[in-house]
Amino acid sequence: MDAQIPDYQPSVLEQQAQDFWDKNQCFKAVEDATREKFYCLSMFPYPSGKLHMGHVRNYTIGDVISRHQRLLGKNVMQPMGWDAFGLPAENAAIKNKVAPGKWTKENIAYMRGQLKALGFAYDWSRELATCDASYYKWEQWFFGKLVEKGLVYKKNAMVNWDPVDQTVLANEQVIDGRGWRSGALVERKEIPQWFLKITDYAEELLSDLDHVEWPEQVKTMQRNWIGKSRGVEMTFGLRGQAAELLPEGLEIYTTRPDTLFGVTYVAVAAGHPLARAAAENNPALAEFLVECSKGGTSEAELAVMEKKGMATGFKAVHPLSGREVPIWVANFVLMEYGTGAVMAVPGHDQRDWEFAGKYGIAIEQVIEPVNGENCDLSQAAFVDKGRLINSAQYDGLEFEAAFNAIAGELEKQGKGRVKINFRLRDWGVSRQRYWGAPIPVENGPNGETRPVRDEDLPVALPLDVEFDATGGSPIKKMPAFYELENGWQRETDTFDTFMESSWYYARFCCADNNEAMLDERANYWLPVDYYIGGIEHAILHLLYARFFHKLMRDFGLVQTDEPFKRLLTQGMVVAETFYRDTPNGGKDWFNPADVEVEKDSKGRPVSARLISDGQPVQIGGMEKMAKSKNNGVDPQSMIDLYGADTVRLFMMFASPPDQSLEWSDSGVEGANRYLKRLWRLVHQHLAAGQPGQLDRSALNDEQKELRRKTHETISKVGDDLSRRLTFNTAIAAMMELTNQLSRFDATDPLSLAVAREAYQALVVMLSPITPHISHQLWQDLGHAGAVIDASWPVVDDSALTRDTIEMGVSINGKPRAQLQLPADADQASIEKLALADEKVQKHLEGKTLRKVIIVPGKLINLVVG
Repeated sequence: MDAQIPDYQPSVLEQQAQDFWDKNQCFKAVEDATREKFYCLSMFPYPSGKLHMGHVRNYTIGDVISRHQRLLGKNVMQPMGWDAFGLPAENAAIKNKVAPGKWTKENIAYMRGQLKALGFAYDWSRELATCDASYYKWEQWFFGKLVEKGLVYKKNAMVNWDPVDQTVLANEQVIDGRGWRSGALVERKEIPQWFLKITDYAEELLSDLDHVEWPEQVKTMQRNWIGKSRGVEMTFGLRGQAAELLPEGLEIYTTRPDTLFGVTYVAVAAGHPLARAAAENNPALAEFLVECSKGGTSEAELAVMEKKGMATGFKAVHPLSGREVPIWVANFVLMEYGTGAVMAVPGHDQRDWEFAGKYGIAIEQVIEPVNGENCDLSQAAFVDKGRLINSAQYDGLEFEAAFNAIAGELEKQGKGRVKINFRLRDWGVSRQRYWGAPIPVENGPNGETRPVRDEDLPVALPLDVEFDATGGSPIKKMPAFYELENGWQRETDTFDTFMESSWYYARFCCADNNEAMLDERANYWLPVDYYIGGIEHAILHLLYARFFHKLMRDFGLVQTDEPFKRLLTQGMVVAETFYRDTPNGGKDWFNPADVEVEKDSKGRPVSARLISDGQPVQIGGMEKMAKSKNNGVDPQSMIDLYGADTVRLFMMFASPPDQSLEWSDSGVEGANRYLKRLWRLVHQHLAAGQPGQLDRSALNDEQKELRRKTHETISKVGDDLSRRLTFNTAIAAMMELTNQLSRFDATDPLSLAVAREAYQALVVMLSPITPHISHQLWQDLGHAGAVIDASWPVVDDSALTRDTIEMGVSINGKPRAQLQLPADADQASIEKLALADEKVQKHLEGKTLRKVIIVPGKLINLVVG
């Protein structure tokens, strides 16, 4: 019989399946008001040159969801495009002496081929690249509308400036005070920047998190980033020269007005007017301000860096007690956060405590624990809320009462008010690099600005450019690009690339419309039903996309409030790392493919050696696949070796989608063995003869058991793929069904009919995960249509009913027997049959039966004495 079985040749059948899909445009999505739509989207990739395993996992998850929803009868759209702008392309251009546009287009072509080889069900007719002028034209158009509506403004702002890359860096791109790429010391520099008023939407961005089905961890991260707080904005008076500089006083915001009487100094940022004024006749302070301009910028860095400061010589006046307190410049205060000044309460804020201890400033206690415990301020600040002491008439009040009383008094005296603040700052979208969408603004000779007229859009980025040794953006040195009539000039800054990724999901809905940014098709498809991507995008990308969506809604371009209904954040792909220490204190990393590992009896690595020289290497543990650790596995090599279905199956089986996946060569081999086995079993079944009619009334126990297993599997896999999204448990259930099929003796027509039902269900259920082999096996099983056009198998509830059930018998809690009992047996019958069992009688000899406890369908417990 085996001689009749064709070989499983993944390279052949995968190409055949892909040719069929392309020829028949199987994945082209067309709006259909009579059908329920399903929009599944994976975060699009940066075209770096080739896919990595993180891409493969992300996109396989999306493809499994999409294909499953199609089998459920939904009208599915799954597009793909390219997040093509950004600094890496510029760096590659400088390194390889290739224009960024050419480099990007070549990478897109290669990566598109890789995606197609993996069999992803994308509607390629909707493909877009954000570096195409036909895409960013509409972004520029929309920016102009935002300018007209007053939702955009330009102002001088302190930025992180990389003097080598000649560009602004986000806080996240500053590592230990240096540019993430150049390694140059980052400078704090004030330059003109364009901002979008995301703060106008802070409250809605916060409240609408309650209306999306996202992981709670991501919602929490966004809530913390938006950072809504209730506090008091108050004014400290000033004395002498400081009062002349700021006659309105020094504005402070605090969420802890209960600690107001513990203020022993005020700290201002290096960029604050008082700091600059004090530095005019103080060279040491002026030098310190320069030092601060090169310091940390992110809140994480500010929290851990050494706290430094200098006194300004100015005094502030406490708004309630009238007490004078010194004003210091501190490196942990930034102008961008709040008012650029903070009231310092070293007794009840650890940062203030560390600073006060270093510079000999008084530390005073004004809060005591409510439970009467002692707090030793010589060891640390007491930062919890408690009861007020040493606070004049407010002594004895606890936080809420103190908050309201102190805020009320400040308001009464005209020195303060309760205010809701947000940590969120307006979105600075200006970048000084070249490879981005030009900001569509024209600057006049007298400082005036105007958006580019609609008829002059797009402002196309020149592609024929050269980078010289001086660095910086080439278009800033191209008068042909920026010079206009009458002294006007085009803006030479480009957009932050988050702009392009903030609305691409909507453009996919109508990517062929050359006359408008969006059309009515966007309202058919949006919101995205499932969005899949890494947790690293939980804050900025997702927040900006939500903001952009609300802007588009308010301009009538979309109707929904949120862009992404459900979100899945997949875990990382991790692999073993191996290295040797180098003489200069660094590490040489070796790819796992070049290392031979010795393992113990439990499969754990105990030693490793480099294959090329036979010498030992250190085992570095599991780390995220990355070039820096040289532990990546090339997806293309795995596809060439095993086929795309094997790679997809392993990716979905190795772990739940939201957890890290450990790469395992043996796991990949195991996935391949399963597919070969399935191939063989189906063809053995086909060779065994023609099935008869599936006469449910004529089934024997073995046939009933296989049908029950088939329909239990249909039920479980359907739930796992749609509600639970646990692809690994779905695959495990299908493997169990495969095992039962391999033991099933199917030679007569009725048994063949039962097996045929199981194999057909199995092939359909596997098709979202392993679409190529499923495409071929579906045809081999005699179907004229393609498996992608099949329907998800329907559970036959009658197949799930059992004539008998298995129940365990325990005596005083110890298992003693397993009984096969009629499924409809009542409690009296169950008790009678249990007591009649030989094994049970043996353990009851000489004992008195005191109680019988029956857990229906599960357990009979006999209590004896």
